Amino acid sequence: MLALPDSVEIVEVSPRDGLQSFPRWVDTDTKVAMIDRLSEAGFSVIEVTAFAHPRAIPHLRDAEEVCARIKRRAGTIYRGLAPNARGADRAVSANVDEVLGLLTVSEAYLRKNQNMTLEAALSQASEAFRISDKAGRRFVMAVGMSMWCPYEGTIPQEKVASVIGHLRNAGIRRFYLAGSVGMEDPRHVNGLFARLVGDFKDCEFGFHVHNLAGFGMANVVAALDAGACWIEGSVCGIGGGIAMPDTVASVGNLPTEDIVTLLHEMGITTGLDPAAVIAAAKDVANLLDVKPLSHALQCGVRSSVRKQA
Repeated sequence: MLALPDSVEIVEVSPRDGLQSFPRWVDTDTKVAMIDRLSEAGFSVIEVTAFAHPRAIPHLRDAEEVCARIKRRAGTIYRGLAPNARGADRAVSANVDEVLGLLTVSEAYLRKNQNMTLEAALSQASEAFRISDKAGRRFVMAVGMSMWCPYEGTIPQEKVASVIGHLRNAGIRRFYLAGSVGMEDPRHVNGLFARLVGDFKDCEFGFHVHNLAGFGMANVVAALDAGACWIEGSVCGIGGGIAMPDTVASVGNLPTEDIVTLLHEMGITTGLDPAAVIAAAKDVANLLDVKPLSHALQCGVRSSVRKQA
């Protein structure tokens, strides 16, 4: 018997994780319209941009302008990614409600793609937290490559627990584990979340899920069964790209509308109307001129299939 929660929060990441690796530049007007449409759908947390150096993420070089122009809905937390202390300073100045720190557990990935040691990444994450906390902003720590890495393979649970313990001692209490590649399996996901939830009882854990291997939905259920408090998705399955070996295919986000539909059908409350999320996803697809990758938009949901029958 699965031990599933009665309710779970859904975080929408498409304006940041979806657009940072988009195949083309999306103008600021379109970004703002996209975020405003997602706000209308009722998301409690929307990740709107990243405060990284423009050379690192050129598609989000308009971060401050986006934050200044969006219509802020009461009840929605607007989050910005800050990969280092400088990013946290910018995020606070742009008046985000929540700052997202970032590091990867895989030291090989850190060396190859960020030219940084794990010790240096932990130091930057701790400083980003201090900046955010001093400014009275919520803070959540993204722990990337926490399960499987193309360079290192399976990441040992002990290493992830050690990283979490270090950051917890620095004062951080909210984390999400990122299936950065989307090749982790449900048994591993369930075991890692169960361990961390058990070892760090004063902390909360979410799951940022990718879907390269097609295990995404099974991994969502596995994480919730083990105590994950929230799930992160991207409408239409937009984005999810990270620096990978050239021979590996694109790493895709799990479509938010599919996540919400699944949880709704299982009787898990998300605070979202699945129909409203599907409608918003359709509008975002039109704004960006993309074909949505979700089952909900391509194949329908139970209610639509019954109408056809």
